[in-house]
Amino acid sequence: MKALFFVAPGKLEIREVPRPSCPEGGMVVKVMACGFCGSDLRTFKSGHARVNPPWIIGHEIAGVVEEIDPSIIHFRVGDRVAVAPPVYCGKCWYCKRGVFYLCVNQREIAQAWPGGLAEYIAIPLEAMVFGSIHHIPQGLSFEEAAISEPASSCVNAHELAGTSLEDVVVVIGAGPIGCFHVEIAKARGARMVVLMDVLEERLRLASAFAPDFLVKSETDSNAHVEKVKELTDGFGASVIVVACPSGEAQKDAITMAAKGGRVLFFGGLPKDQGQVLLDSNAIHYKGLFVIGATTFSPKHHEMALHLFATSKIHAQDYITHLLPLEEFEKGIEALLTGNALKVVFRP
Repeated sequence: MKALFFVAPGKLEIREVPRPSCPEGGMVVKVMACGFCGSDLRTFKSGHARVNPPWIIGHEIAGVVEEIDPSIIHFRVGDRVAVAPPVYCGKCWYCKRGVFYLCVNQREIAQAWPGGLAEYIAIPLEAMVFGSIHHIPQGLSFEEAAISEPASSCVNAHELAGTSLEDVVVVIGAGPIGCFHVEIAKARGARMVVLMDVLEERLRLASAFAPDFLVKSETDSNAHVEKVKELTDGFGASVIVVACPSGEAQKDAITMAAKGGRVLFFGGLPKDQGQVLLDSNAIHYKGLFVIGATTFSPKHHEMALHLFATSKIHAQDYITHLLPLEEFEKGIEALLTGNALKVVFRP
């Protein structure tokens, strides 16, 4: 079978390798679509501590069950499935209480096991028991189902923030993750959603997801912060999502938050830039909740698929590039130049 290997930072290559055999207690999935996300791009550029090259990457996976262990009763050959990467241990303090996204022993497909940028992928027993594998709802394409993985984390984030009818939500960062946050906030009934970005082109692409206001973030002034105050009669926003890897955006989020506001730090910062000087007095006196959010539990993956299937999230609109695996360089170029929201490959 064909598979895309991460060989070294800055180098990917397609190789011919044997099709995986069916693991005991697991299954083999014929991959029909696999997304290439921001973390894949970071691995491509700089490597990853949990990825030892040469390695098959790709963790936004959808396909058809090709082979299955006879002991599995909840899936069968021919089923259409969406496979998200987290595999939880099921044994730690958090897993035993159903808070799977905080599992202290979490592993991932495409790190601990080969990924989905290949014609076939083996799904291990551990993922069948404590993973996020769900049937694709009727009417949802493989390409749409594949990108349910990043949306799942956004669903969890808004559950943590309790986004609801009373909220004014500001999302900083107009990439695909920011756009997911816009649509989920609207699905939860937020009365106003504002989307910010430093790039005009990003805002243009994101306008398709109908935020109430698009605001260009300024690097040399706080005009964007003042705009939020203006839109909220001076109160500020009740939910702010930092969906970009920017310490300055985190500082801005604290400033533009209303009293009692919830600030979601969703975009991780570069490893050597993780120390940010925040105004702790503002957090203290405004009674803010600062929440870290990064991954999800199995129920959030199922919710994301439902939001896709019911068009609460318009999944197809995120896929700007749908390419055969052989054209991986074209997809990476689109991501590097900022001309893509989601790149999905068809192995």
